Amino acid sequence: MCIRDSLQIVPAPRRGRAVLTALAAVVVAIVAVSLITNPRWEWGVVAQWFAARTIVLALLETLKLTVLAGVVGFGLGLVLALMRLSGSGIARAVAWTFSWIFRSTPLLVQLLLWYNLGYIYATVRLGIPFTDVTLFESRTSDLMTPLLAAVLGLGLHQAAYAAELIRGGILSVDAGQLEAASALGIPARDRSLRIVLPQAMRAILPTAFNEIIGLVKGTSVVYVLAHAELFFTVQLIYGRTQQVLPMLLVATLWYIVITSVLSIAQYYIERHYAKGAVRTLPPTPLQSLRARLAARRATAEGVAA
Repeated sequence: MCIRDSLQIVPAPRRGRAVLTALAAVVVAIVAVSLITNPRWEWGVVAQWFAARTIVLALLETLKLTVLAGVVGFGLGLVLALMRLSGSGIARAVAWTFSWIFRSTPLLVQLLLWYNLGYIYATVRLGIPFTDVTLFESRTSDLMTPLLAAVLGLGLHQAAYAAELIRGGILSVDAGQLEAASALGIPARDRSLRIVLPQAMRAILPTAFNEIIGLVKGTSVVYVLAHAELFFTVQLIYGRTQQVLPMLLVATLWYIVITSVLSIAQYYIERHYAKGAVRTLPPTPLQSLRARLAARRATAEGVAA
């Protein structure tokens, strides 16, 4: 028998990992016990209001704000990114100035400016320039509702950041691929949609989902406009019932649910766009669970044998 075969393989000691695991377990246990045993959390009140009709309607309003502002933000951000990459100096200057202004101004200030736009411009009039022909005219205060002000504030603020992350994703694609595609006679549209975009998405997606999650939480700032989104509705309820902490927990739990769903969607979308970058796609959570169960079953059968 070879000497090497008689040697016993001993796993390397990982004392630091064991200590950190034990400390983490103790901290989690302390937090869990506090959440369960402390009556001031008022979990009964949280359960009472969590799925209440008022809260659900406010949640739907938050989701509507997120979708509308996201469409405005990323749609305009794509246009601004292409303007920044264009050969026109004027287009680059306009796009850069837009991003500079809206990234330099706090979101709260932008929301209040849009909502009080009627103080600067009393009426909104659309017509043929340099003529007296008017196609549409209305008071600004009638048009600028809290919803419109919120969508404009959130959307334009988001567009300034979306433009930069989309531009960075496009620039991350090797220019040699575009040159090769041009040499092969591939049309410009196919070069953009089939070559540049799928590769740029791998760089854009992680930051884009961070921005979307930030946008979901950013809708809470809209409470200054008295728009009935989730946080404003929670404020109204605890202002009437004086149950401040449990109502804040209701809002917190719903924000956690939304961001968790977005994180799951992010994983699967990133996995889809990873097809051209890796030979084997990363396993889904269900596939990982099945693999672990299969490994444990094989180990148990080996021990039994």
